[in-house]
Amino acid sequence: MQDYQKRLALNLLAYAVQRNVDLAQLCRLSGVELTELKSESSPGLTTQQINALWANATELSSDPLFGLHFGESLQVAALGVVGELIRHSRTIGEAITHAAAFAHLITDVLTMEVNRTGQSFKIQFVPSMASQEGSSLVFRQLMDFFMAFTLHEVDGLILQKIQPTAVMLPVEQVNLPEYERVLRCSTIQNATDYLLEFDSRYWDEPILTADYDLQAVLLRKVSVLDEAYSNAKPLSERITNFLLANAYLGVPTLDTIAANLNVSSRSLQRKLQEEGVTYQQLTDSIRKSLALHYLQAGQYPVKEVSYILGYNELSAFNRAFRRWTGTTPVSYQKGYYLTR
Repeated sequence: MQDYQKRLALNLLAYAVQRNVDLAQLCRLSGVELTELKSESSPGLTTQQINALWANATELSSDPLFGLHFGESLQVAALGVVGELIRHSRTIGEAITHAAAFAHLITDVLTMEVNRTGQSFKIQFVPSMASQEGSSLVFRQLMDFFMAFTLHEVDGLILQKIQPTAVMLPVEQVNLPEYERVLRCSTIQNATDYLLEFDSRYWDEPILTADYDLQAVLLRKVSVLDEAYSNAKPLSERITNFLLANAYLGVPTLDTIAANLNVSSRSLQRKLQEEGVTYQQLTDSIRKSLALHYLQAGQYPVKEVSYILGYNELSAFNRAFRRWTGTTPVSYQKGYYLTR
């Protein structure tokens, strides 16, 4: 059986590298051998090692909300067989029910309880007894991670950003705006419980077949755990890797990327300018590659491709595509299949 905790740890390391954390230092401080961690035959991590990874990643990234941001960025495919089961469910309700049943394989810090009423359904993250004996910092990072991950992975299953009707968790006033952004709720309740509540209409929402094959290709291109990444990479390269790894869910805004990297939008723009590139140029390159892929696949109408890439108006997508290729999406798609 897969070691899901080890798989999650590898993805934590990959995300920490994207945050410009030195991989070798993080592993050394946490008592983790990367070569052993990547080996399928190696034993799983101890609770002490897992806790150390979370604590050191939080400190080295200088991001007190590391878990929240990691959960926002992680793909459901990163959870292996569990992720496959979730994304091959028929409906959102079924996927969430499966996720709750398998949560214990990923962490012993919490369990997930799903309750449905006539008007809504609630996902409650219940701390386990084991979590009360460990570090409060690690516990909070993990709770933040699972709340953000659960919400944002629903996006990839139905290709739309849903908003909770209610969110409950302990939150400090200084961090409230960032929790409101990531969890998409402007009325977060400061409480001892950890809970997400959604309108019941989403329960039976059918899961779409997103292009996970494309995601797998993009993730192989990124190769964020390559030894070369133990040294700091240019910001533009790290952002490009982040965009590639998450592109199957669409292209995030500059503000979203800046918040995820724990810097201001203005600071991010300035650092990119120093490297001779703009965020618009980076996203244009990603959008162009994705547009060509989707149009060549022939499985999506042009209007749907436009939506997936984040364009509110089809006319805006047409203008962008003409700028990239000199032709319209419809003409490109027709010409592509005529030459095959």
